[in-house]
Amino acid sequence: MRTINKVILIGNVTRDPLVKSTDNQKKIAMFTIATNRYYKTSDGLDKSEAEFHNCVAWGNLAERVEQSLSKGKLIYIEGRLKTRIIEKDGGERIYKTEVVAGNIIFLNKKSDFDDVGVSDESSSEFFDDGDDDKF
Repeated sequence: MRTINKVILIGNVTRDPLVKSTDNQKKIAMFTIATNRYYKTSDGLDKSEAEFHNCVAWGNLAERVEQSLSKGKLIYIEGRLKTRIIEKDGGERIYKTEVVAGNIIFLNKKSDFDDVGVSDESSSEFFDDGDDDKF
């Protein structure tokens, strides 16, 4: 039986992406987005809770992230979950779960495009890593 590992999130970037190159010069962009969960307490009070998601983008998608993404931007990200194990000194193991981006849509307000003459109330840019086989 097949399984599914797919994540779709819409959230705000919490800090500018950190972009590095691997030994073979493939780019990787690392960033975090925040999403909110809204709920009512048993007392009927409205509450919200922020959740932070570590994300990574590779190759061409990482280059687009480096060029276009910055703190505060609203994005749609589609990808898969990947858990890495980091070995610390002394043998301690830390598990880090990340969203590996397959597609990113930058959801921007009109004011982000005032310099380039976009007339729509909102606009978006779609970037795909082009690797459809990895899902």
